[in-house]
Amino acid sequence: MGSLFRSEEVYLTQIFLQVEAAYCCIAELGELGLVQFRDLNPGVNNFQRKFVNEVRRCEAMERILKFLQNEIETDGIVIQKCDDNQKAPVPRDMIDLEAVLEKLEGELQEINQNQQTMKQNFLELSELKHLLKKTADFFEKEARVADESYNEDTSNLLELQSAGKLGFIAGVIKRERLLAFERLLWRACRGNAYMKHSEMEMVLEDPVTREPMKKNTFIIFFQGEQLKQKIKKICEGFRATIYPCPETANERRDMAAGVSTRIEELTLVLGQTETHRNRVLQEAAKNLQSWMTKVIKMKAVYHTLNLCNIDVTQQCLIAETWCPTADMDQIKRALDVGTSRSGSTNAPIMTVVQTRMSPPTFNRTDKFTAGFQNIVDAYGVGNYREMNPAPYTIITFPFLFAVMFGDCGHGTVMLGFALWMVLNEKQLLAQKSDNEIWNTFFSGRYLILLMSIFSIYTGFIYNDCFSKAINIFGSSWRVSPMFLNGTWSEELLQSSTTLQLDPAVPGVFSGNPYPFGIDPIWNIATNKLTFSNSYKMKMSVVVGITHMIFGVILSLINHIYFRNVLNIVLQFIPEMIFIFSLFGYLVFMIIYKWCNFNVHNSQYAPSILIHFINMFLFNYSDKTNGPLYIHQQEIQSFLVIFALIAVPWMLLIKPFILRARHLKSQRMLQSPTTGGIEEGEAELAHSSHASSSDHGGHDGGHGGHDDHGGEFNFGDMFVHQCIHTIEYCLGCISNTASYLRLWALSLAHAELSEVLWTMVMHIGLSSGGYGGLIIIFIIFAVFAVLTIAILLVMEGLSAFLHALRLHWVEFQNKFYSGSGYKFCPFSFAAIVSGEAEA
Repeated sequence: MGSLFRSEEVYLTQIFLQVEAAYCCIAELGELGLVQFRDLNPGVNNFQRKFVNEVRRCEAMERILKFLQNEIETDGIVIQKCDDNQKAPVPRDMIDLEAVLEKLEGELQEINQNQQTMKQNFLELSELKHLLKKTADFFEKEARVADESYNEDTSNLLELQSAGKLGFIAGVIKRERLLAFERLLWRACRGNAYMKHSEMEMVLEDPVTREPMKKNTFIIFFQGEQLKQKIKKICEGFRATIYPCPETANERRDMAAGVSTRIEELTLVLGQTETHRNRVLQEAAKNLQSWMTKVIKMKAVYHTLNLCNIDVTQQCLIAETWCPTADMDQIKRALDVGTSRSGSTNAPIMTVVQTRMSPPTFNRTDKFTAGFQNIVDAYGVGNYREMNPAPYTIITFPFLFAVMFGDCGHGTVMLGFALWMVLNEKQLLAQKSDNEIWNTFFSGRYLILLMSIFSIYTGFIYNDCFSKAINIFGSSWRVSPMFLNGTWSEELLQSSTTLQLDPAVPGVFSGNPYPFGIDPIWNIATNKLTFSNSYKMKMSVVVGITHMIFGVILSLINHIYFRNVLNIVLQFIPEMIFIFSLFGYLVFMIIYKWCNFNVHNSQYAPSILIHFINMFLFNYSDKTNGPLYIHQQEIQSFLVIFALIAVPWMLLIKPFILRARHLKSQRMLQSPTTGGIEEGEAELAHSSHASSSDHGGHDGGHGGHDDHGGEFNFGDMFVHQCIHTIEYCLGCISNTASYLRLWALSLAHAELSEVLWTMVMHIGLSSGGYGGLIIIFIIFAVFAVLTIAILLVMEGLSAFLHALRLHWVEFQNKFYSGSGYKFCPFSFAAIVSGEAEA
């Protein structure tokens, strides 16, 4: 649990491995998933590293497996699941696996090639069979027409063809090309060719793409060899297939019979080939996922081996890793297991290396905390050992969301959706959906669960359920005393549309607040909006300032951990003085006014806003706005002056102290007696560079992750401190105003909910009779759809984004720098699932 509040302690270690044991040891570390390897060959090209040939062989096997997967999926065969936790194969198994895959690929490619050739033959024979039939039908039909009646076009052609003076070409062409083919043929031959065509009823299949094709048969009559060559060239241009067609009917019948026989034989062979191919793919589908897991793990191991160095003797491999301190024993055990698995007799050596490099940030999470940690990491990965905002975000994020989304009805619907995802998470995880929107919702299921619970809580506080109040404990307001007092009468009740309850009349208001939340009578009051606006605006200010002060307090924990006394005295203390003197006092005034003014003296309550403005102007002569309490002028004047003193306290002192430290360290280093300075004093002298950072010198960025600072520059330091002071002081004002979005979105959500109820659901509930029973079902369906689409999805997303902004900008910038880099361990589980690259 400690790593949740602060990143875990990480060591830089060197591991010395025997070359023959390196593969198995790295594989065991990959199964463990707790070690991040450093690249010791950053200047070496990927193609010049030692294990590049093994990586290429793994990539070749990956290519074969993708080919097999495509073939299996094309045939609709189900790939059998396997255990992803199987061990990475040893190097000698790589040769056997490579041979099996190459043999399988060769066999499948040969089957595919033969099948494609046979399908092409089958296509050509089918086209020829249909062409012979259509040609025979054409000649027989025209012969009958010529016998029965004289036809000038076709009878002359038949006479010329039978006399041997007229030739013909028959073939098949795609249907979409026929019109252009016919037009070009007419123009090229200048009308000296006669074409007859007909559609093929059967739908053919392309042997390569397996897409359906529609074709037409054609027969062209011509005279002369020159015209014949021209027609053949046009057919080639349009990719029309020309088939030999006998001139006599007997020859055509004999050829058709032979083609039918060949088609039957080819159909039988194609069926046997498809059966054999299906059997091969079925066998491959049983082991495909297992093979893919093995190849991915092997490739990942060799990629990692390429990050290591090999000593001059070529017998020892050196790796540098970042390892969590708490897991050192597990890592050592994994190395021992890898050594025994490889059969090596020399145990690996693991040593901790002292370094000035900034270690990676490792926050251990589970399925519950991962969503909240992702929210923080999206802003920026924290510096090493910096305070982690995630555990506080678990509470504050759903709460701020619920303040804007408060409605126990909408919260209950969201709770049902979140509980469904949580209770069925194993089945939903097993489905492995590729839908990005669904995966986003599912990964944040526990976040949605907490947001819904907090929304129900704030909904009860607002006493708001689908824009309607729930009278659980009974209202504290009574109507009858207004009649008993004589203020109201039957005539007034009949003539007035609105009546005002006077809390000063005895018995109208009991004086006791509603036990939990807002009194339900406010739901029917005409001044409901005025009341809720005042309440929610002040509540937003109180919640926002408390949230910011909590962020400043967390910065103190950072300073204490990094032992940065300078930042405590010259940064944290003036920051607390400034925010408490001004905005903490504003919270005090709000709470004081709530506690000290009631129905009897509320008309004399002063305006807090006017008091707060006059506080900065030192203006206390306003007679229309009385004092809130005695000695208010003295206390407010003191707090403003105290806050103004905190500004130069933050701005001026720290740069000069750092400059004095730097000059002192320079004098110590340049002194002739430097040789007598102890090592601890030298380190103290160097610390003047590190003290200039806000969080104790842990400002390692995403580049080299190195803590070595540059030369001390007083000008840069002073400008940096000016920026920090101005940003903090102005930020306190702008951030307080920014928290008013809690009020604005809460008001918008409540008003949208009320509008939806009034304009949709109220219509259905107002209808009577049997027709009204049908209408209420239709109206409720419309109401449910609009509620989910607008109030749950759109408003929920809006509240989520605003809560995200309040955490990133208003809360985290008080103590969280987020300029570190993430701990990315070498893990087979992450690589196989696709979360990390091999």
